[in-house]
Amino acid sequence: MTVPCTGVILAGGGATRYGGKPKGLERLKGERIIDRVASALSLASDELLLISNDPAAVHWLPGVRTEHDVRPGQGSLGGIHSALVRAGGPLLLVAWDMPFVPSALLKRLRAIGEEVDLAVPESDSRRGVEPLCAYYTPACIPAIERRLDSDDLRVVGFYDDVRVARLNAAEVAQFGDAERLFMNINTPADLTLAEQYASTTDAGDHWQEE
Repeated sequence: MTVPCTGVILAGGGATRYGGKPKGLERLKGERIIDRVASALSLASDELLLISNDPAAVHWLPGVRTEHDVRPGQGSLGGIHSALVRAGGPLLLVAWDMPFVPSALLKRLRAIGEEVDLAVPESDSRRGVEPLCAYYTPACIPAIERRLDSDDLRVVGFYDDVRVARLNAAEVAQFGDAERLFMNINTPADLTLAEQYASTTDAGDHWQEE
């Protein structure tokens, strides 16, 4: 029996490289990035949750529960912690500025994550994995809190203390090019590049395919 799972949209960060504007509300091919993320998550999870400290966030996705950080100012690790505490169970988490994560990849993470504490895809990022596109269970909470209490805000620092399943690079490649799949929209230039990617990546709604 499949364990219930919450799809969490993590809308964090100060968007300093985007002039402080809420970058997830920018449009890509006429659709807000946050809506693309919500669509992919809705196909892979049982309900949605938005984590944001912006007072306006309650209006971004009508009908979706919105919660703020449990421990504000703790970076992305604090966001993951907040998502787990607020969701109250296993979750699929995607940052709100990642427009090309497909639901099929999220479903795969959910499937391999149910036997461990978290499941994360490998990538060519500096960390080697994508912690803001991953499956987490409440078993991670104590390990994360220990790191937060010691001011260790490395987003993968607690991985040594939990059971981790990695979706290897070869498997990730079945869903598309990792550079595009896990692209973040951090600057206006990134959005321009994403528009170019979308002209081919979105063919057949690949980003949310089942």
